[in-house]
This record gives sequence, structure tokens and C-alpha cells, in this order.
Amino acid sequence: MRRRSTIFLKIAVFIIGAPVLAFILFTVPMIVRNVVAGLSGWDYVILGILTIMYATAIPFYVVLYHTFKLLSYIDNNNAFSDLSVRALRMIKYCAITISGLYVIGLPLFYGFAEMDDAPGVIVVGMLLVFAPIVIAVFAAVLQRLLQQAIKIKTENDLTV
Repeated sequence: MRRRSTIFLKIAVFIIGAPVLAFILFTVPMIVRNVVAGLSGWDYVILGILTIMYATAIPFYVVLYHTFKLLSYIDNNNAFSDLSVRALRMIKYCAITISGLYVIGLPLFYGFAEMDDAPGVIVVGMLLVFAPIVIAVFAAVLQRLLQQAIKIKTENDLTV
């Protein structure tokens, strides 16, 4: 049963990564070509937002890689190990990095919302900031719980 659920989660990791990769490889260059063809005042804002999106793709794929490794540790019965703690730590740091990059890009979202008169764009920018923060907090809680479980397991192994 456990193996089946981790296989499902591994497939989900690939399904999450594929559209982002397609967006970065195909859609963003097309948008950049169209924007560069007619640079006006707010096209620089769009280029800035797309640059931030490209920059966040790297930590995003690092998170997916470490998630895949964490699922492999669970499959190999190494869930309660320092390797899992390190994977969760990397997930936490990458989520914080993604959130930080979008915080830097938040003025660009504000500028785009002002020029396009669309206040909903600011909400989208805020969601892009807060979603990785939630993931980072969740990873930090899991990391701490896992460290405590490893400590208790080690104490019990020494007692026996």
C-alpha cells in the first residue's frame, strides 16, 4: 500500500513539473519576443516579471528533485534518517528563496496593476509570495518533527 502511494506521489511530482517546464521553454520566449518587438513603458515591467519567473524555476525544480528523493527514502525504509531531514531542509530553503524572489518582484506586479488598471494582479503577486511561505513553514514543521522522531528512535535503540 505504501509503495503504491509513493509511486502516485512521484507521478504527481512529474505532472507538476511538466507544465512549468513547458511554460518556461515555449510560452515565455514567445511572450518575450512579442514584448521586445514593441517595447513601451509597461513592457519593461512584463520583462521583469518574466525574469523573476525564470529565476524561481531553478529553486522550484530543486524542490521537486528533493521531494522525489524524499519519496525514494520512504520507499527504501529510510524515512527516519538524516537524509530525509536534509531533503526537508533544502525544500524549506528553496521555498524561502522562491518567496523572496517574488517579494522582490512585488513592485513589478504593482506597476503592472497600475498601468493595466487591474488590482487583481496584486493579489496574484501576493499569492505567489505566500504560497511558498506556507510550503516552507510546513517543511520546517516536518523537519523538526522528523528530527525529534530520529532522536527518540536513537534513544530507544540505545536502550535495547
